[in-house]
Amino acid sequence: MSDAPRLAGYVETWWQAVQDLLAVLEQVPAEQWSTPTDLAGWDVRAVASHTAHLESILAGRPEETADVGEPPHVTGFMGLYTEIGVVNRREHSPEQIVAEIREVTSLRHEQLLADPPTDGAARPAVVFGGVPWTWEVLLRNRPLDVWMHEQDVRRAVGRPGGLDSRAAQHTADYLTESFGFVVAKKAGAAPGTTAVLDVAGSPTIAFTVNDAGRGERLPAVPADATVTLRTDRETFVLLAGGRRTAPQGSVTVEGDQELGARIVSVMATTP
Repeated sequence: MSDAPRLAGYVETWWQAVQDLLAVLEQVPAEQWSTPTDLAGWDVRAVASHTAHLESILAGRPEETADVGEPPHVTGFMGLYTEIGVVNRREHSPEQIVAEIREVTSLRHEQLLADPPTDGAARPAVVFGGVPWTWEVLLRNRPLDVWMHEQDVRRAVGRPGGLDSRAAQHTADYLTESFGFVVAKKAGAAPGTTAVLDVAGSPTIAFTVNDAGRGERLPAVPADATVTLRTDRETFVLLAGGRRTAPQGSVTVEGDQELGARIVSVMATTP
């Protein structure tokens, strides 16, 4: 069976996420573009510039270069790479950055509609930074990235919303899939541990730690889980996205309290 319908769904979710981000950015006054976000070292301008950079490359524009120096908030190759777009747009006006996002995403959207990918395991001709992603990984990650940055901007400038969109659902559901890794590897839960994650608006999922020390998805939610975490979508995304710590009382832990607290403290799986 062709992967085309699923991949097309990712494209549509990404496209809606882009429109939502643009709508928010257009409402932000110029003086607020220097407002810090939850991402270390990045203000609203940096978040928008980063989005413009990646979408520009995916649309077929040439790779960019810049002397990014050694910013204290940057770690690893991808951190240095994503800083290029930020540096190159420091002197651009908000209107220029918004216009660039609109232009390159429109071009990209037209390309994807004209020649839609059908094999999720195939490699796209262009991926930013030469990352060896398949079509499945690339198209599934773009709505997440764009929506997370919409939320970064919203929190920074005090414009809450966008938590019930198609991209919000996609992102929350996607991030829950890493729960087994968090429990087994990051929290170091012992083999035999069963953990349940109940995020409002997403399917409740359960994992067990197998004898190899890996999180293994359970087909059903056990009634006697070692630990159960319940929270709302926004809190979960803040934790899983590495944006903020959990507000007091925003995560309910049932069962092993110490393990639950440990899992919450290491929930981040994406910067």
